[in-house]
Amino acid sequence: MRVAVTGTPGTGKTTATALLADREHTSAESDCRNSLSSFEVVHLNEVITEHEFTTGHDEHRDSAIVDIDAVSGWLDERDDVIFESHLAHYFAADRVVVCRCHPEELERRLDERGENADSIAENVESEALDVILAEAVERHGPDRIYEIETTDRDPDAVASEIEAVVSGSREPSAGTVSYIEYL
Repeated sequence: MRVAVTGTPGTGKTTATALLADREHTSAESDCRNSLSSFEVVHLNEVITEHEFTTGHDEHRDSAIVDIDAVSGWLDERDDVIFESHLAHYFAADRVVVCRCHPEELERRLDERGENADSIAENVESEALDVILAEAVERHGPDRIYEIETTDRDPDAVASEIEAVVSGSREPSAGTVSYIEYL
């Protein structure tokens, strides 16, 4: 099974999946059988950097232009994988988790990370307009989408929600989070 964890930068997907990787490692060491024991957790941004899966540089955003085909080919060589990135929904997946965060909190998080004002504004607007959710639903259909509201949840709780998606104990939930009042 392939599980994509996506969302606007700052919604908590990297932190939560890092916790899942720790859980997977712990469960493997203790010889427990849980839903994570057979899964590889992959941070796609690290893979993109390590393997230089880029086609150039976007000067306006000061970011790499990702070679989607190269990343897709790399992912195709893996089974039972949880992969995260703000681009994760671009790739084939059985289930797609979309981490969501209220735009005001997202703005605070991105500012704390030292992001530039233009990047913060673009990401906050994207979150308010459901851009990644809409792209994920368009590519994968609503029956494969699992929204997780991360605004007031600690990373461990978000990781537990993702684990519930992986285990099949959580129902799909596209369109359950809205920040339209922010606009």
